[in-house]
Amino acid sequence: MAYGPDGRIYVTESEGNLVSLTRGTRKPPVLLRRLRVPLGLAWRGRTLFVSEEGRLERTVLSRGRLVRRKLLVAGLPFGEHQQDNLVFGRDGRLYLGSGSTCDACRERDRRSAAILSLRPDGSDLRVYATGLRNPYGLAVQPGTGRLYATVNGQDKLGSRSDPEPADTLVLVKRGARYGWPYCWADARTLRLAGRCGGVTPPAAYFEPHASADGLAFYTGKSFPQAYRGSLFVAEWGQYDSRRFGRRLVRVELKRDGRARRVVSFAAGFDHPLGLLVDRRGGLLVADWGRGIVYRIQADGHR
Repeated sequence: MAYGPDGRIYVTESEGNLVSLTRGTRKPPVLLRRLRVPLGLAWRGRTLFVSEEGRLERTVLSRGRLVRRKLLVAGLPFGEHQQDNLVFGRDGRLYLGSGSTCDACRERDRRSAAILSLRPDGSDLRVYATGLRNPYGLAVQPGTGRLYATVNGQDKLGSRSDPEPADTLVLVKRGARYGWPYCWADARTLRLAGRCGGVTPPAAYFEPHASADGLAFYTGKSFPQAYRGSLFVAEWGQYDSRRFGRRLVRVELKRDGRARRVVSFAAGFDHPLGLLVDRRGGLLVADWGRGIVYRIQADGHR
């Protein structure tokens, strides 16, 4: 989800559509079709950038329509995962999560399991950080410009009695390595395990197999003071179990960018995915499982 320059909220759908909505929308209008599993949206003026399976394209908002579609980047590697969310950094470049093609393997293409960086015209594509199995969510911290990503851990580690590994939040740094596939976040000890020499540790640990995905910094003013500046994370959960995830957590960050604590914030969702702070200070939650966008607001506000 992302606010457009016209005040509407733009949302991607898993069947390949891009729609817009306002409060109370029941049948959102379809503005783009035939997108390849679109997951990320980022606006720059009236230009909308969309990340898809294996590629990145842009389109322009004109008189309420999205026109002049252009493919910027093609041929990106995908498989078990694909290209995820994207954001603009403080340097004006686009940053894009690019998931691994497998659960745990040695990738042939450095653009897999990485954060990519490029210019808005699609040129100068670089590998910015590596060792990230599926860096789904991206967010830039207001004020500092720090880039954060949520990362989904491996599927086949641990057991039912000792589930591993933890999903994580990482502070993304240029040239940093985050360990996948040889190093992982131990959910029991909240430390790194495996072959971890030279690996940058996570900023926060989440539940194992929670599928930590969408994230948003709280920039509104209607929540209590303690919530301001917090980072909200949507834990999508598991397909076949309700043991982990299917909730929102709130991450309180310290001055050094690492987590002070992670606390549960809201539950009762099917599969929460996208997050967005609205113009009135509420938190919007796109529930992929139910096809509903919920709004969470503090008591006494509307």
